[in-house]
Amino acid sequence: MSAEGGTKAIVAALAANLGIAVSKMVAFAFTGSSSMLAESIHSMADSGNQGLLLLGGKRSRRERTQQHQFGYGRERYFYAFVVAVVLFTVGAVFSLYEGYHKISHPEEVKAPGWAFGVLIVAIIMEIFSFRTAIVESNRVRGDQSWWSFIRRAKAPELPVVLLEDLAALVGLLLALFGVSMAVATGDGVWDGIGTVAIGVLLAVVATILAIETKSLLIGEGVTPEHERAIVEALESVEQVDHLIHMRTEYLGPDELLIAAKIAVSHDDTAADVARGIDAAEAKIRERFPEAKLIYLEPALDEPAGKTVAGTASPTLEKD
Repeated sequence: MSAEGGTKAIVAALAANLGIAVSKMVAFAFTGSSSMLAESIHSMADSGNQGLLLLGGKRSRRERTQQHQFGYGRERYFYAFVVAVVLFTVGAVFSLYEGYHKISHPEEVKAPGWAFGVLIVAIIMEIFSFRTAIVESNRVRGDQSWWSFIRRAKAPELPVVLLEDLAALVGLLLALFGVSMAVATGDGVWDGIGTVAIGVLLAVVATILAIETKSLLIGEGVTPEHERAIVEALESVEQVDHLIHMRTEYLGPDELLIAAKIAVSHDDTAADVARGIDAAEAKIRERFPEAKLIYLEPALDEPAGKTVAGTASPTLEKD
């Protein structure tokens, strides 16, 4: 994924959410609507999310050190995980609590015009942010479905922003429904129901993001399709007889580690083997520029391992 595209989507979401958070808080002050309060907390949490994603992107670009010899690429995964577990969870728990309180002690929505006006403006701003995330995601999504893109993306920023913006839009519609029903019926319980629905929505999104970012944080390899392409590149080199076994892992969204043991002929000289290794690395990087670290171990012919082309490795699947 292009880091520039992810940053553009984050900045667009941050600008939208800051403006929306302020307007929702003003509307809550005038209306007393718990849906508006839940949505304002939601938008503030989203703003914090984008701030953390930007921070993670900046920290991930630090040079490697003696203690962290593979660099800091996983900082982006860590901060995305914090977004999922902490901020979304806080937003969900607060919304559920506030909704329960409102259902138990319903209050009339005051000055509903403020609520309707702010919600409509917020929906328009969120649509702009969501559209930006969709456009940037389409640049790298290819022919994958949206769900597959969220599941397989190695860069966490766009999936996080996509789910945030989708949750924000649905949350705004739920708030609009709760306020509308409360005004139409004169029963403040509907406002509380809308607030609870927002909390449930945030909890679902938090769960999805936590599962996906946890898998990235632990360490993911390439997809089976990409694994086959790497094997084909290796075995297309004259000096490589076949692949014995291979392991891959993303050290960060833009840095792939490949370690493989390759079978070479016993008649090859050390110079032949070295040229073959150089050629194999060049072919892999031509197809996968993110393969910054490639370690190839030559060996005489051995039985092929379980992670060669055509054999899906169970480690490639997410828990």
